Parts: sequence; structure tokens; C-alpha cells
Amino acid sequence: MQWKKAAAALLAQHAAVTVQQMIRFGCSQLTIERLDPLVNPGVVMSPHVHQVVGGNSFKAAMSPASHDLVAESTCTSCTFSEDFSNYWAVMYFRARNGTYKRVPQFANVGLRSIGGITVYYIPPYDGKTNVTAFKEGFRMLVGDAAHTTADGMQRQLCHRCYVTEENAGVAGISGGAPCTGNDTLSFPAEACPGGIRTTITFPTCWDGENVDSPDHKSHVAYPRSGTFESGGGCPASHPVRLPQLMYEVMWDTKAFNDPNIWPEDGSQPFVWSTGDGQGYSQHGDYMFGWKGDSLQRALDARCNNAVCKELRTQTSEEAMRCAKAQVAVEDVDGWLDHIPGMEEME
Repeated sequence: MQWKKAAAALLAQHAAVTVQQMIRFGCSQLTIERLDPLVNPGVVMSPHVHQVVGGNSFKAAMSPASHDLVAESTCTSCTFSEDFSNYWAVMYFRARNGTYKRVPQFANVGLRSIGGITVYYIPPYDGKTNVTAFKEGFRMLVGDAAHTTADGMQRQLCHRCYVTEENAGVAGISGGAPCTGNDTLSFPAEACPGGIRTTITFPTCWDGENVDSPDHKSHVAYPRSGTFESGGGCPASHPVRLPQLMYEVMWDTKAFNDPNIWPEDGSQPFVWSTGDGQGYSQHGDYMFGWKGDSLQRALDARCNNAVCKELRTQTSEEAMRCAKAQVAVEDVDGWLDHIPGMEEME
């Protein structure tokens, strides 16, 4: 009888997993350059390089009081055509000879894109609790570009090493839920035959009043106990439940796995565009730009993956055609003697 109980429990667990629905879609690369309208508004040649996806109204200055991402964008690099939000997260490889090369991205499982990222909007896991979509002008930041240690890192920022080329990204084959198992806060120590996936997960509670804050973090918070996944409630200071916003970036590190170009001491060679060779400065920026109440309708309908009758879509090819020339013009893709914005590192 014990085995029957165990089997029933496993089936119930599987059923709970399979019914969890989430909006999941791809956004192709819009531009790669040194602009950061959230942290360094108005500055051309911001401190470090970003890969940006989303609406093509992206520029150096995007004040929520004057910049309307929906009205000012003529296209989006995301496959949901009513999403003109901007999302940005860039990784470089440092060769043994001291030169640097930007690491390209590859499309996640089931998606087609030019570089870019996979975006998730996840409703509560209980299948019934509703959440409030982000409001016009909303923006936030998770992680810290200046962070140098694991201590004090925000939750659910991690790296996953795909140990085989086959099935990279396939759930259940290449690992479980994000930031579990062998996922690491730092860069993987060994070469990853299938590439590296990075996950960036944002807080899920809002103060209900401010669409931004001076540090771009204080207006949002984590559940007061437990996690979003476990149904943890929001603190009184931030009582409004938000969907869980998550990015996944699939880094195609395969071309850099030759041990002959890794550092002679065998240490891992990847570096964030912040100059961080440990991985702890991983961070993500978000500027909300969904048209009207489209995101709220999709969340209420518990839309699943990239198919949603509540939303307008465009083909991957249409999304890939939405691109923007650099404003902060410089070479970010060749073999470079230093990462753009960084002094040459020893």
C-alpha cells in the first residue's frame, strides 16, 4: 500500500506542476550599447554595456512623466505585439591573451529570436489568486552592478551550466526550477558544453503608490514569509501582489570552451559587462510598456506560454525585424582590448 500512496503523491505533484500557467515569450535583440535610462538617465555612454529588448522608443532619457513607451514605439522586438516594455540585462569572454569578446545568446526552447531574452509573467501558483499588473510608468531594478560577493545578493539571481549540448533548456532534462539544484550565484567554474543560462527574478509585492523609487527598488518587496512560489503573503508596507517577472538569458558559450584559450590557471573566463568576473553583479532592469490593460487581461485569463487569445501577437520574424541603431556608437562585438566602459583590467 505504501507504494500506491507514493505513486499517488507523485501523480498529484505532477498534476500541480502541469497546470501551472505562465506567460512566456521571446524578445529579440533591439540594440546593444551603453545607455541606461533607469540608472543613468540622459547619459550617452553609461558606465557599462546593456543588451536591450522590447519597444523601439528606447533612448537615453525616458522619464515616466514625459516618455510613453507605447505611444512613442513603432515596433517591438517581443512576439506579443502589445508589449513595448524594455528589458535589459551583457556577458563577455576574456581570452588568455587578455582580449574580450561579447558572448552571443541563443533562443530558448520552443522560441525563435536573434539573441535576446525569454520573458515570463507568472501568476500565483495556487491557480486562483489574482495579481495586479504593473502600472503605466512603472520601472524597477533587481541586483546590483557593483556587487562583488554572494553576501547580500537579492533572491533568485543565478547561473545554470548546461552539461550537454543536447536538450539545453528542456525542463526536467537540463535541471529543475530556476535557482535550484546545481545552479550557482557565481559563474559556473567549469566549461559548459551546452551554454550557460542566467535567471533574473524580480520582487512580487508593491507599495501600491509609487511606480518608481530613488533606488528603483524600495517601492517593491519580497513576501513577508515564504516565497512567491509557496504563496507567501506580501508585507503591510507593500500589500499589492504583482506577477512574478522573470528573465532567462541563454548564453552561447560553446565557442569559448577550448581550454587552450581559458586562463592558464584554469579559472573560469566569463565577465559581466560591469567588469565582474565572479558573477555576483548580475542584475536586470525593467520599464513597463504594455498597451492599455492588455497585461492585466492576460494575467486574469491565466494565459499560458506564447499563446493567449487576450493578446495580439506577431511572428518571430516580425519581432526580429524590430532593431535600433546605436546612439552610443562604439564597437561592442569585436575582439576588444577592454570591455566598453571599463578600464583595461589586469
